[in-house]
Amino acid sequence: MTVTSKSRYKVGLSALLLSPQHGTYRQAGIHSYIHGILSNLPAEHAALSYTALVAAGAAKFDAPLLLRNVSPATRRPLVRILWEQFVQPLVCNSERFDLLHAMAFVAPLLAALPTVVTIYDLTFQKLPQNFRAANRAYLSLFARLSCRRAARVIAISHSTKRDVVQAYGIEDRRVDVIYPGLRAGMQRAEPRAVAEFREQRGLPARFVLYLGTIEPRKNLSVLVAAYKLAQLKDVKLVCAGGEGWMYSDVFRAVAELQLSRDVLFPGFVPEADLPLWYSAAEAFVYPSAYEGFGLPVLEALACGTPVITTTAGSLVEVAGGAALLCPPDDAPTLADAIVRVINEPAIREQLAAAGPVQAQRFCWQEAGKRTAATHLRALQPERT
Repeated sequence: MTVTSKSRYKVGLSALLLSPQHGTYRQAGIHSYIHGILSNLPAEHAALSYTALVAAGAAKFDAPLLLRNVSPATRRPLVRILWEQFVQPLVCNSERFDLLHAMAFVAPLLAALPTVVTIYDLTFQKLPQNFRAANRAYLSLFARLSCRRAARVIAISHSTKRDVVQAYGIEDRRVDVIYPGLRAGMQRAEPRAVAEFREQRGLPARFVLYLGTIEPRKNLSVLVAAYKLAQLKDVKLVCAGGEGWMYSDVFRAVAELQLSRDVLFPGFVPEADLPLWYSAAEAFVYPSAYEGFGLPVLEALACGTPVITTTAGSLVEVAGGAALLCPPDDAPTLADAIVRVINEPAIREQLAAAGPVQAQRFCWQEAGKRTAATHLRALQPERT
């Protein structure tokens, strides 16, 4: 699709996954990215104006754009999918959009206007066993078709860009990498605030932290096995985050290894409490088997918490040289890294100092500017 050149364009932002479901895993990665982009698009762009299409009850935020509640809440994915594919094109026509940015994998295939599509990862193809068959089939087909017909594709890391180019046969030059940024206030908490938080939550004096959705690709069963091998004295393992899907293996591993007293599951963590959790931990471990970005790694780095993660997907990009890296699925190597961080103060100090420096590379304001630039490239391809 092409658009007639003009001085000002109307851009629609399909943001139905801006979750209204407070206190659940649905307000994790994709929600955070959409929220960050919408909040940081240029306030007064000379050529672009924005309208965000959101579900009923979507999270409120300050943003330089119009909001339009256009669909039911997203608790029923089939309803959302049908709305996206069949009703959304009609909304685009009535709003007279010049461009539609589909902010999560799939654009309406019937839309008679240029599109931009954001791809976070290709987990549904890389780790198909971790997805329900219907979800996997839908995403595999519709993400491919959406990307192939899109004017531009946004990938949230270079790793995801490589995956998209290879899997979908898209020209490298049509894919723009736009990293997420860091939440405001994501920095090390004051010691007094951490001590009060620890007492209020009944947290152990020393613990290793995982924070993220409880789901298969996060490799928590490997983390639990590594924790068992590490044989840490008076150091607990805290796995914080909302339950996603297919998570029973994690709890089974804890029970089988007789670690129920040592591995704690406090549940979903509110955004306001994140710096306190990271700051209270001796180390942060993110053992994921595949990531499109890995926002919790960035947050832990910003808080000066020593980070251990894997070489999977984009995590090397996020961690830079500020974390210890292990192969995914290698519990013994992960156990050795945990022991090093817990028992060697010099390693902890080195990682704690390097983390905030690395985290400063990622900025939401820059992400907003880059997203607007991608919109212009999609609308004015003759100038790129």
